[in-house]
Amino acid sequence: MNNPIMIACAHGTSSIQGAAEVNALRAAIAALRPGLDVREAYVDVQQPDLVDVVAGLPAGESAAVVPLLLSVGYHVKVDIARAVKSRAGTLAAAPLGPDPRLAALLDQRLLEAGVTDRDSIVLAAAGSSNPNAAVSVEELADQLRALRGNRIVAAYGASAKPSVPDAVAMLREEAEGGAGAGESAGAVDLGGRVVIASYLLAPGFFHDQLAKAGADLVTEPLLPSGVLAEIALERFDAAVARGQ
Repeated sequence: MNNPIMIACAHGTSSIQGAAEVNALRAAIAALRPGLDVREAYVDVQQPDLVDVVAGLPAGESAAVVPLLLSVGYHVKVDIARAVKSRAGTLAAAPLGPDPRLAALLDQRLLEAGVTDRDSIVLAAAGSSNPNAAVSVEELADQLRALRGNRIVAAYGASAKPSVPDAVAMLREEAEGGAGAGESAGAVDLGGRVVIASYLLAPGFFHDQLAKAGADLVTEPLLPSGVLAEIALERFDAAVARGQ
């Protein structure tokens, strides 16, 4: 039997730049593992659809779907799980996050943006109706707190609370010494800016919304970064090892 195929499955986006960044991530994965068959798939917006990609796999070949997603949520638990179940010999890998290397990458993005210790940070994730997604984001937030002394609050673009604008407003009130300050702020003298750390892979709809949330600064998304290709390969290898 040949080596398993990797189906690198992203959410999908209408952003030309975002799509290019995800395609470059797939290329980086293939470059790190010469000979690996890396296939493109999406759960929304773009084609080819994951279900069609799985259905079109060569007979007798095994494959692992690697979610190019940052947390466990509906697309992992429902869309990807359903596609994997539809064909024998197809496995599901874990999503890219949480991972301490992603926290380190976020820290790097914050440093690049000139964030200081006095700034408050909203860790902005896409959001999901699946509560496991929020658990994953909170775990990543804890990993980021281990690297930085800033006040850090996780928030979401959709389907979970607090929303990113609400989190920005809360931290703004804290910084100004309003009703939200004090105990909830950990008795820290803030007085700095409110910064959104974009916990998103690439430019697209959700990242565009962050600019409208009222923060003083929004960091760039995680891509481009070689660390994401390394994590994707580790998720792939772990899934293949479980399936043997």
